[in-house]
Amino acid sequence: MSTLLSSLRRFVTSEDGPTSVEYCFMLGFIVLVCIAGITSLGDTTHGLYQRSYDTIIAADAASGG
Repeated sequence: MSTLLSSLRRFVTSEDGPTSVEYCFMLGFIVLVCIAGITSLGDTTHGLYQRSYDTIIAADAASGG
C-alpha cells in the first residue's frame, strides 16, 4: 500500500504528467491546423482542375469533337 501511495505522490509532484498533457494538446492543435490546410488546398486544387476540365470540354465542343 505504501508503494502505491509513494508512486501516486511521485506522479502528482512530478512535472512529467502535465508536460505530457501539454504535448498532447499541442499535437492535437497541430493536427487540426494540418487538416484545415490540406482541406483548403484540396478545395483550391479541385477548383483548378474543374476549370481546366470545363475549358477542355468547351474547346472540344467548339471544334466539333
